[in-house]
Amino acid sequence: MSSLNPIGSPFIELPTVDSTNNYAMGLVYAAMARHGTVVFAHEQTNGRGQRTRKWLSEPQANIAISVIIEPAGIELSKMFLLSKTIATGVLAFFNEFVSENIAIKWPNDIYWRDRKAGGILIENLVKGTEWKFAIAGIGLNINQTFFEGLEKKAVSLKQITGGTYDTLMLAKKLCTHLEKQFSKFYKTPELIVEEYHINLYKRGQKVKFKKEARVFEASVKDVSNMGELIVEHAMEERFNVGEVEWML
Repeated sequence: MSSLNPIGSPFIELPTVDSTNNYAMGLVYAAMARHGTVVFAHEQTNGRGQRTRKWLSEPQANIAISVIIEPAGIELSKMFLLSKTIATGVLAFFNEFVSENIAIKWPNDIYWRDRKAGGILIENLVKGTEWKFAIAGIGLNINQTFFEGLEKKAVSLKQITGGTYDTLMLAKKLCTHLEKQFSKFYKTPELIVEEYHINLYKRGQKVKFKKEARVFEASVKDVSNMGELIVEHAMEERFNVGEVEWML
């Protein structure tokens, strides 16, 4: 895999864009995309989160990047392994500044205590059975201190540490962590699986969940290779992404 560019090369810096994922996907469709390309925006006017939710972010205050990945020769069954790779890379980045209470909330949000510090949205381009590209959109709260209506649900690095940060410099630092994890994706994937498991939010703890009209309590056990949340109460149950809601 030595022919692949490191993540962050090239690094495209934009003053403003609707969505870094849209911009990156545009490069793919224009046949201008290559592995390692990172799109960074100081302002994102129409950022997207999981399941069509909007990602609201204060201009100039946070990290909004999209990473173009070519999963050369990797089978489609490894899609969630890539999600774990990105999530553990982002966690390693946060660990440079925050040593406690930081975790990965299934499927791939970054939480500090019970508040969201970052989110990841991965979009895949598949032709037939060939996994052509993955676009990993990453939004991290860095210097923002006001989250309208979400004060108890969102948190930024500045709120956690009291520091103010250069978001461009931090975005490039994040790339080095992602590159390190992506190397493991090919060489030692079992380490990524272990890191994700160890840092899984609420692992071993009882949590209240909701599935349609049913509300139940279960212990968080693990996440399968296919991305299913595994919980345990009187029996073991598995849920796909979007199938259950956390009642925090």
